[in-house]
Amino acid sequence: MNEVQIVEVSPRDGLQNEKQLVSTEDKATLVRRALDAGVRRIEVTAFAHPERVPQMADAEAVMAEVRDDPRLSSIGLVLNRRGLDRAIAAGCDEVTAVVVVSDGLALRNQGVDTAAQVAAWQAMAEDARSAGLATTVILAAAFGCPFDGEVSTERVLEVARGVLDGGPDELAIADTIGVGVPGQVRSIVAGLRALDADIPLRAHFHNTRNTGYANAIAAVEAGVSVLDASAGGIGGCPFAPGATGNIGTEDLLYLLHRSGYATAPDGGRLDAASLAATGTWISEVLGLPQAPAQLGRAGGFPQPAS
Repeated sequence: MNEVQIVEVSPRDGLQNEKQLVSTEDKATLVRRALDAGVRRIEVTAFAHPERVPQMADAEAVMAEVRDDPRLSSIGLVLNRRGLDRAIAAGCDEVTAVVVVSDGLALRNQGVDTAAQVAAWQAMAEDARSAGLATTVILAAAFGCPFDGEVSTERVLEVARGVLDGGPDELAIADTIGVGVPGQVRSIVAGLRALDADIPLRAHFHNTRNTGYANAIAAVEAGVSVLDASAGGIGGCPFAPGATGNIGTEDLLYLLHRSGYATAPDGGRLDAASLAATGTWISEVLGLPQAPAQLGRAGGFPQPAS
């Protein structure tokens, strides 16, 4: 049975765009609930400027609450060298560096263009490895940009070449504004495989236009081994207009399990029901009328009538 690894991103991407500030205690609880459901890689926080992303202002405090849990491989999102230094000091196990493939969003997200972001990653790469951190680079807006419009596969591959020169442990593609379709997924994944046949590939989809789950299964079928998801389907990007929620972890698990994929080692499965309950809980914390994900309302596959 093939395994698809899940990275839970609700503590970071799930919360970063929400106006309702979430307490450090509740963020730590969100991490622990995901661990209790069997998730091991969790994007705990982002080391961003607190004025730009107020929800992540307590990044170090959240890490201090959870970093000693032996079950956790903690991921910190970093945008620049200052972010990397903070992630190292906070005790992260992994860092995900962001490179936006469109200049329009790159400038609004990080204040510099794509080429400068690639150069920043290359300058950080060896220091991250020397500090013992696993490294991922995520190619954001790989399927389309709210400012520049269409993003071609050729553009994604051009940026990926520069990123791969820095030797990341994992390469991720992100549909930041939820515009992608399965044909794009297959095209990009095939192109990345032609550049590097062996690097683990990860994918991050938003369900803005109800294509996120179709894209996720297309990615897995194309050879992607790691998928990001957010309990409850919450999330979005504060610098990309219209970038609504991530694919919901619980709904993704239903899709993968029913399609015959394992989501835990040795053919095991993460606890979808537990993650659905977590999605409902964090949505209530945020004051949302209901979680965008569906499994918490619909339940799993129905039992036959007696």
